[in-house]
Amino acid sequence: MLEAMAQLVLTVVGDDRAGLVQSLADVVSAHGGNWETSELAELAGAFAGIVLVSVPDGRLDDLRDALQGLDGLLRVTVHGGAASADARPGRRFTFSVLGNDRPGIVRDITGILTHHGLTIDLFSSQTREAPMAGGMLFEANVVVRVPVGRDPALVISELERLAGEIQVDLSVAD
Repeated sequence: MLEAMAQLVLTVVGDDRAGLVQSLADVVSAHGGNWETSELAELAGAFAGIVLVSVPDGRLDDLRDALQGLDGLLRVTVHGGAASADARPGRRFTFSVLGNDRPGIVRDITGILTHHGLTIDLFSSQTREAPMAGGMLFEANVVVRVPVGRDPALVISELERLAGEIQVDLSVAD
């Protein structure tokens, strides 16, 4: 009989240096865990990320304790797993934003999403130098979930209005 598995979400932060991911992976593996999904990045000299792991129920407490042993190398916060995004009701759609960077873009976009009761399944953004034009570009890729009974066309319409106001390109895909 297979042992039940718990899913944990780990948030990790530390000063960037070689071996951080391996140290975390070693602890997860040593406790029978499986590294399932992650988003990890170096940001302004800090290493930060989020990792979804599964671990046998009987080894859960040992893994939690061992992860605390990484303190000094990585600060790890353990969160109980929630239902996967695919198990939640609602329709998903994806959109991207690209344009000149300016303060408030994320606030403005998420304000529309919140107003309509949408949840964010994925929000990935970056700024980068604009080729040939100078200045900085803001780019975001977003996956949202529209609650049952809500019309995604209303949200898309408001996002398109905002894109025109702040002069960014908006691309929507189902």
